[in-house]
Amino acid sequence: MTSALVFLEGSANPQPLVNDLEACGVQVLAVLDAGSKLVQGAVRHAPDLVIGEVPQPGDALFEVTKTLASVAPCPVIVFTLDTDAARTERAVASGIHAWVVNGYGAQRLRPLMHLAQARFKREQALLDELKDVTTRFEERKAVERAKGILMSARQVSDDAAFEILRTASMHSNQRLGQVAQHIIQSAHFAEGLNRAGQLRMLSQRLVKHWLLRLSGVQATRHQALQADSVQRIDANLALLGKNLSQPTFGDLLKPVVDTWKRLKKALMAEPAPEQLAAIDALAEQLLQHAERLTASLESAGSVAPLRMLNMAGRQRMLSQRFAKLALLGALETGGPLQQRRAEMEAVRQGFEQGLAYLNGLPLSTPDIRRTLEDATEGWQALLAGADHVHRPAGRDRLLRLEGLAAASESLLDNFETLSAQYERSMQMLMG
Repeated sequence: MTSALVFLEGSANPQPLVNDLEACGVQVLAVLDAGSKLVQGAVRHAPDLVIGEVPQPGDALFEVTKTLASVAPCPVIVFTLDTDAARTERAVASGIHAWVVNGYGAQRLRPLMHLAQARFKREQALLDELKDVTTRFEERKAVERAKGILMSARQVSDDAAFEILRTASMHSNQRLGQVAQHIIQSAHFAEGLNRAGQLRMLSQRLVKHWLLRLSGVQATRHQALQADSVQRIDANLALLGKNLSQPTFGDLLKPVVDTWKRLKKALMAEPAPEQLAAIDALAEQLLQHAERLTASLESAGSVAPLRMLNMAGRQRMLSQRFAKLALLGALETGGPLQQRRAEMEAVRQGFEQGLAYLNGLPLSTPDIRRTLEDATEGWQALLAGADHVHRPAGRDRLLRLEGLAAASESLLDNFETLSAQYERSMQMLMG
């Protein structure tokens, strides 16, 4: 049995319409005394039809039927005395399927119901077709974008990138568009994670170069490297601010930006011993805030390989932190020296655990394995450099400090390369 929800406006008497509908075999679920209750009533009763009697309709009716079409779509019939052509157009545009002027007759109810239902069915079919075309268009755009990511990451042709997508689609039993969206999402979070991870490293690298300038070690060179780190932080924050969702990550990005503004201002002055404590404290705050942002991005990405990218990025930070602590230890005596050595030992253990994790990953490539081998050698060189700078001062002190700096930059290059390799790897993009 067909069910209907009846609504009335003005002084219309509902009983004739209700009686005629029941005589036609229609179950009247409820009678509403105002069109403003229509959406709520339709959601509650879920009728097959909505039938209204509105002698003189106003704008409110069209707003309500438009809302009904989006919230609880169903065939709508309205009986009215209004003959205005403009309102007839508005009625059709607002989702009314039969706008019946000058009342109704009992004998016309069933044909009008069939008309409204047929129009509603056709309207829904057209909307489904439009949705399907829109979905296919969006999927095609996603496929093109995913191909571009694969072509750049894997250095392959357009055809080869499409073949990768097609193969992944068959193996995962997903539509091509779904695989493409996954690659786009993975690349998006991988880039964000890599950029946020760089902030951790750069917080330590800045202090390292500042200390080398303070020690008089190739001041011009390390001033340039410090400036390079400043530019990279500015660029990374600009990109993260543009690409990350403000409601999702804004509360984590803001403290990074605020702390960076204070640290950047402090770094503008010529290095002096009395500035060291304040600069290092701000760098530690920047590291902590960036760490929270990075961890959140890894969790939000929902892609398991993001952990290996985060780990590679963390190794970058630890390499620079170890070098910074070694320099601080070389400049301090007494209590602080013992503290620095304890901190260095904790960093050493963390770095070597991370190196063991990365070396133990089953998913790898020849390039990644070579980079890890270079990184292992570079780490041994950094350990040796740290040992040299802690020996008693001599005429070669500046050379030893520069050797430590060079070893830390070389190791950093290894892990920058490794992070880029992980970010572009198939296991990262395909999840």
